[in-house]
Amino acid sequence: MSGHSKWSTIKRKKEKTDNARAKVFTKIGREIAVAVKEGGPDPAGNSKLKDVIAKAKAANVPNDNIDRIIKKAAGEGGADNYEEIIYEGYGPAGVAVIVEALTDNRNRTAGDVRHYFDKYGGNMGQQGSVMFMFSRQGVVLVDAEDVEEDQIMEAALEAGAEDVITDEGVFDIRTGVHDVADVADALTGAGYTVVSAQAEYVPATTVRLEGDNITLMGKMLEMFEDNDDIQAVWHNWENEDDYE
Repeated sequence: MSGHSKWSTIKRKKEKTDNARAKVFTKIGREIAVAVKEGGPDPAGNSKLKDVIAKAKAANVPNDNIDRIIKKAAGEGGADNYEEIIYEGYGPAGVAVIVEALTDNRNRTAGDVRHYFDKYGGNMGQQGSVMFMFSRQGVVLVDAEDVEEDQIMEAALEAGAEDVITDEGVFDIRTGVHDVADVADALTGAGYTVVSAQAEYVPATTVRLEGDNITLMGKMLEMFEDNDDIQAVWHNWENEDDYE
């Protein structure tokens, strides 16, 4: 998703079928397992795990599921041999795209990513080809319904946030990359509804698409999201809501 009006896109994903939600849970579960393997099962001493747990809770992954994944990953061979890889490229009309993957087969995933870019009018680039257009930021989205801007701003800043942006239907709260979980937990504890909490690649500028390019870009994103190896896709497509 882009840094522009994300709420409608997130709502659409949250309202998908049970099968699609199960896929989201599976992908987050893989992230949790990798974080446990890298830094241990205690989120107090494993900031990466702490952040992934915050992401899981915002995505409505049940606590029992989270605990079960952590316990399984803490066992021998629990996280398999997943490798974190970032791919970069361009979609139709020059939309910049960053793809985050966790894979146990680099060749398979690279082939899939290249195929999706090529099929829908884009091309996979070299490392660094689009990364310079984005900044890595912590992003916590809070449901804006019945929430006063002054109140959420004060609560967010007290929790350690760096900025609060009023977006369509949500307050877009920016944090340090490693402060996501702390800010999300504080806001949840204060009674606010956190709808998303994770580190994101936020674009410096955005691109509007027209005509067939809207369909091509939308279908490309669907292919990425349906691939079990791909954890997240970031882009600078401004009018994503125009794709139905």
